[in-house]
Amino acid sequence: MNEPAKVHAIRLKPGEDLKASLNNFVQQQNIKAGWIITCVGSLTNYSLRFANQQNPASDSGHFEIVSLVGTLSTNGSHLHVSISDSTGKTIGGHLLDGCKIYTTAEIVIGESNSLMFTREKDGSTPWEELQIRKKE
Repeated sequence: MNEPAKVHAIRLKPGEDLKASLNNFVQQQNIKAGWIITCVGSLTNYSLRFANQQNPASDSGHFEIVSLVGTLSTNGSHLHVSISDSTGKTIGGHLLDGCKIYTTAEIVIGESNSLMFTREKDGSTPWEELQIRKKE
């Protein structure tokens, strides 16, 4: 399927919150079905939820963003981030509020012109999961 898409590029600056800034951008641009194409940058604080854990993990220091992936929508987003410390130790998990930019975050976002993402309980899990629909 050859689907028309749009590409957005943004740069976050020191002190901005990674998740909140992405959510604000998605709302401002009215993105209904988006995804992270690439992201590089750094953080001074992180807050992540690791697999099958209730409570967030957080720390401060200097961390490289080595990966940011996920879906974006005004109807709800789902993002995972991997970061590394000064020794190269890498951790990753569900992106939470509180991940503060150190020097920059250079982010490229793709947006579908024909799809809409929502997050709804569908009975397959206890959580609201991605639902994909054609735009009307």
